[in-house]
This record gives sequence, C-alpha cells and structure tokens, in this order.
Amino acid sequence: MEDQYQALYTTFRWWVPQRLNIADVCCRRWTITSADARRIAIYAEDAEGRREVWTYGRLHEYANRFSNGLRRMGVQRGDRVAIALPQRPEAIVAHIAVYQLGAITVPLSVALNAQTYEQRLRDSEARIAIVDGAAAAALLPATEHCPLLRQTVGIDLDDERVLSWRTLLARQESAFDMHPTSASDPALLLYTAGAGSVPKGVVLPHATLIGNLPGFVAAQNWFPQPADVLWTASEWGSPHGLFGAVLPGLYFGQPVVGMRQPPGPEATFALLERYRVTNVALTTRDLRRLLKAVPRPAERHRLALRAITATDTSLGAALFEQCKAALGVEPNETFSQVEIGTVIGQSSQKWPARAGSLGKPYPGHQIAIVDALGRPVATGEHGEIAVNRYDIHGHPDPSFFAGYWRGEETGRPVSGTWHRTGDLARQDADGYLWYVGRLDEMFQLGSRLVAPGPIEDCLTQHPEVAEAVVVPTPDGSGIKAYVVALAVPEQDKAGREAALREALLSHACAQLGQDGAPKEIEFVEALPLTPSGKIRRQALRQIEDDRGRKWPTAPAGAAPLP
Repeated sequence: MEDQYQALYTTFRWWVPQRLNIADVCCRRWTITSADARRIAIYAEDAEGRREVWTYGRLHEYANRFSNGLRRMGVQRGDRVAIALPQRPEAIVAHIAVYQLGAITVPLSVALNAQTYEQRLRDSEARIAIVDGAAAAALLPATEHCPLLRQTVGIDLDDERVLSWRTLLARQESAFDMHPTSASDPALLLYTAGAGSVPKGVVLPHATLIGNLPGFVAAQNWFPQPADVLWTASEWGSPHGLFGAVLPGLYFGQPVVGMRQPPGPEATFALLERYRVTNVALTTRDLRRLLKAVPRPAERHRLALRAITATDTSLGAALFEQCKAALGVEPNETFSQVEIGTVIGQSSQKWPARAGSLGKPYPGHQIAIVDALGRPVATGEHGEIAVNRYDIHGHPDPSFFAGYWRGEETGRPVSGTWHRTGDLARQDADGYLWYVGRLDEMFQLGSRLVAPGPIEDCLTQHPEVAEAVVVPTPDGSGIKAYVVALAVPEQDKAGREAALREALLSHACAQLGQDGAPKEIEFVEALPLTPSGKIRRQALRQIEDDRGRKWPTAPAGAAPLP
C-alpha cells in the first residue's frame, strides 16, 4: 500500500459555507429529487424484532411536522430541547426538527438516573423534553423539579404527564420553512463524561459536523462507498454516536441501522449479517466485549464489514491483532473529545496502521505534544496532547466547540489558540502518536508516575477477563487491580478465581516486570460507572483509601449503634 498521509495532510483545505444547518445537509437536501427522497435513511428494529425502513422523504416529512409542533409550543431560535431516546427513528426526527427551528438539542443518555436528568434539564434550561419508555421512569419524576420545562413529549407512553408524539404530529402540516442559520450558530449542548470531574456543558455549532468529517471519512476507510451501511453500538445521544456515526452517515446520504434495545454479542453479529453492515463505529470496550464473547464470528456469520473504528480508550496492540484476525479488518483507532471532535486516528487504506498506536493527526487538524508549560517536547518524549484552533494553513478548525455553557474551563488552555486535552502521549519520528493515559488517572508510586492503561491492557488480554482497572494501594507502595471476570459457575467460583488470580499476576510480572505489575487482584461483579458509562476510577481509589484508614478504637463499654 502506498503511504498517502503526507499528501493528504498537507494539501487538505477547509471549506465551510457561511450559511449552514445540520438539518439541511443531513436530510433536506436529500429530498430535492424524488430519487433521493426514496433513498433509505434508517433501518430500524425494536426489541421484539419488528422492523421499519425510513426513507429520507419520510424522515423529512416527520421532521417538518415536529418542527411545526415545537414552534406551536413556543420553541424559538436558541431554545434548548432535551432528547432522551434510544436508537429509534424518532430520535433523528427530533434532532432534524430542532435544528430546522434554529434551536439547540440537548442529547441525553437513556441510562441516566433521575438526579442527573434533573441536573441536566435545569442546567440547560430546556424548554421541551422528548422521551420514551427507555428513560421515562427516571426522567419524568425529574421534570417535576424543572420549572422552565414547558412540556414533555412522550413516544408510546400512556402517562398524563406527557403529550403524545403521535397526537402532536397528526395535527401538524408536513411543510416547514427552515430557519436560516450560520455555520457558527449553536446547534447542540453536549455534556462531558465527568469521569474525573463535574460534567460540563459544551456548546457545539453547526460547523462541528463539517469539522468531524475528515476524521470520520478516514477512519471509515474513505466513506462512503456505494453499498455502505453504517451501525454504531453507541447511544445516538452520545458524542461518539452522533458525530462518529449518525450525522456523518446521513450527511453522505447513506443508511444507518438503529437497534432500540442494545443487542448482546451474538445478536450483534446477527444484526451485522442481516443488514449487510459494512461500517461499524464502536468503543474499545464494546469491541473487546464482542470478541471475548464471540472470538471467531466469521465462522458463524457472513459479514460484509470493510471498516471498524474504535474510540474512547486505547485499543492496544493485542486487541488490534485479535480484531484483524477474527474479522479480517484492521480497526482504525481514533482519538476524540466533545470539545474538539475526532482529530487523531488511523486510516488503514491510506497510510500504514501500527498496532497499538493512536495514529496520526487527521487532515485539517494541528496537533502538538507539550510539557506542563505548553512548550513542545522532543520526539519520543511524553507530553500532553494539545489541539490548535487553526490548521497548518492558518484556517479555523470547524471541529472546535463554541464555548462552555456556563463558561467553565475544563482542560487547561496553553494559549488563546491551543486547547489542552488532559491526555498524555508521545509522538515517534514517523509522526505516529502513542497513548500514555489521562493526566487525572495517573498516580505516583515512589519516584515514578504510573499510567494505568498498559497494565489494564495486559490484564484484559487474558480470555477470562472482561474488564480491569488498576489503582494505587493506600500506602502508595504498590498497584491493585479490580477485575471483572467472565461468567463462572457459582460452585467453581472460588477455585476458578484463585487460579485466575495466580495466572494474571504471573502474566503481568512477565510482561511488565515486578515493579510494573499489580500486587493484589480483587474480583468484582461490575465496575462503578458514570451516568454516561465511563469508569469512575476515583470511586475505586476512595474504597482503597477507606479500607486503609485507621479508625479510632471504640471506648470500652460503648453502646452499640441502634
């Protein structure tokens, strides 16, 4: 394969129209001709296996009706509309409808608790919320404490607290004049994961979609090809689901597959076969989970896969090679954040992939590896990934966020033009970046700084390990691992865990050395997660600190607590 990276990176130029609306480029323009209007936009399937096919024409009509309904409910330009829906066509209808109004979507996970829903609805000052049965039990009680929320629209819900989606749309006209917007106008309010800090609201303009396209196209092996069909395991309300799959797929007029209920591993491969899915967007955790459960899927399913992207955490060399062997596709690892989009990654058909590497800066994005003072570090040295607001030609990078909703600062700006990500990496002589870890996840052991990633990657290579997280012991003398093992019969559990613990400690010592390997392993049923699905490492460190704390001895004869 010819290495085309340098030519692609140096010759790339941004072109962002002054007038831009996501609804127009992802839906309306695909209805100008009757042939385009009949193109398939969404393959949808619910938990009972009922299937629907939505064309761009149908998507456009429903979005127009919902835009009219929202306008009659008083939604105006700049108002926030919360969307808490799973992978179903109505979620895309809602997004398109809100953008057409010049309003702002607030995508929310369906897995949040009532407290988090209340916090997000109050913080965003959402005027309307849209929900179905996936999130209703937690969201509807939260709405009672949100005085600025005017109405909740419910899909397939029999609840007096909601306005019926079907009733609302049935009363509306199917034509709507889209509100003109500029590329810099706000379109989305997304919240950061908050794994190590309080989640912050990030305002993204319509131009953010354009800014994410180079990374998406490259990571999906030059999407679109004529028969491409796209699926993501991520929620459509997540940054990765929206900008790593759904919106770019619709931008290019290709079909997106939506599963209302997240499928299990075997059902996932059946889904990929059923819809002849060619392009998949996954988190690294999803990819590892799939291949742990179904290590040789090609022997049981006729798959049409040609591209796989993996994001969220480092892929690692072992999982890269496993995916390549099991699926016949080199996964393209990507690096992204809510504030800056997908700016680094692999593109195995345009430049050589290196197992375990993050890849290279995608065309249109300028990256530097800097020290604590913001100065570039030498080749091969560890530093923080910083992203410039301008590309190498001095043009604004449209992937950048417009600002924080409440003006908070996360990350640490190097200067007015650089955004520091809080992620550490090194860049080799060929320009490939190698991930080290999050700054807020590193910990001190003696005189050295430890990155959890390589240790966790070593442990998860074992076929019986689903997930692993490492933290320092309370006295700072060693490393402890929390491990989620694959299902073990209850009668064999103690013996199997003892054998697995010994095997993991031995393997880690061999791979990482005595000082780099965990000293202790504790098996748990599940890891603590944030509402958006990120591992709460601080919670595990707090457990260790509490266990190591020396509590005062109770006085003799003290009465027990009631």
